[in-house]
Amino acid sequence: MKRTRFLLCSLAVCAVPFLGACKKSGESAGGGEKLTIAFLPKSKGNQYFVTCHKGAEKAAEEIGAELLFDGPTNSDPAKQNEIVENWISLGVDVIVAACENKEGLSTALRKAQADGIKVITYDADALPDARTFFVNQATEQGIGDALLDNAASLVGNQGEFAIITANLTAANQNAWIAAIKARQAEKYPDMKLVDIKPCDDLKDKAQQETTNLLSAYPNLKAVISVCSPGVPGAAEAVKQAGKTGTVKVVGLGLPSENKAYVKEGVTQSVVLWKVEDLGYLAIKAGAALADGSLKKGDTEFNAGKLGTLKVEGDNILLGTPFSFTKENIDQFDF
Repeated sequence: MKRTRFLLCSLAVCAVPFLGACKKSGESAGGGEKLTIAFLPKSKGNQYFVTCHKGAEKAAEEIGAELLFDGPTNSDPAKQNEIVENWISLGVDVIVAACENKEGLSTALRKAQADGIKVITYDADALPDARTFFVNQATEQGIGDALLDNAASLVGNQGEFAIITANLTAANQNAWIAAIKARQAEKYPDMKLVDIKPCDDLKDKAQQETTNLLSAYPNLKAVISVCSPGVPGAAEAVKQAGKTGTVKVVGLGLPSENKAYVKEGVTQSVVLWKVEDLGYLAIKAGAALADGSLKKGDTEFNAGKLGTLKVEGDNILLGTPFSFTKENIDQFDF
């Protein structure tokens, strides 16, 4: 489907380790040239994005597309740019990207668009002119409200709390933090945000940063993590400090990574959406954009097994956040 140069990619280019494989000249189930979709996570070692990838693979199989999956080992905006640049040189049909740095990756994504590649973002958006649609797991306000409301209910609507984030440049997480701050100012005047610490999307660093927070703020009542590795990291720090139940842990994360802590009462609530569905939806949207069945101005999108979803402006909405607690967490296996 894409330009001739992609089909003629040299063996030398294909040998670059992180490119995966060059696009094959095979045919899709429909008899045409196979669509090639490149799927970029923030960090391919993060279980959150591993789960997104599972959903992406299912969608690619359904539509008969070739899926390329690559990303930094850890959160690294420069590496994301490098991968996108190489996908441009390969001439993929669609790039579906979660942006570690909104401004930084947007330059490369604009270049992709100028080269005729369709661009969709998911999980963490680019600047609006660098993609056509953003597959939004939940609104920024919905996520911020869910996190703080959960924490507030656990601490009686008062006391100090801190936030663990992946890094201070993560656009989506900064937006969620802004929503948390707005919610606190509006609804919880007796709560106080005392600090925000980055963990580089690493559980061990999240544990260390939380340990530091517990030492620096002896009256800390809650830790909210807005990145998935931060939730078990914060929980382990609270557990090791002997503050289980005294300092509440709430955050965005996978049930599978937090089940033990939730059952022990170290983590009280894990807020998330169905992550595999996010990857599935992102690929379905990318393919629909490529074949013209998804267009600017649409208000609905037929997302296959997910049914008909709302499109608000240039955002395709997966749904609202869900809270996993001790009472329901065993019902989920992702």
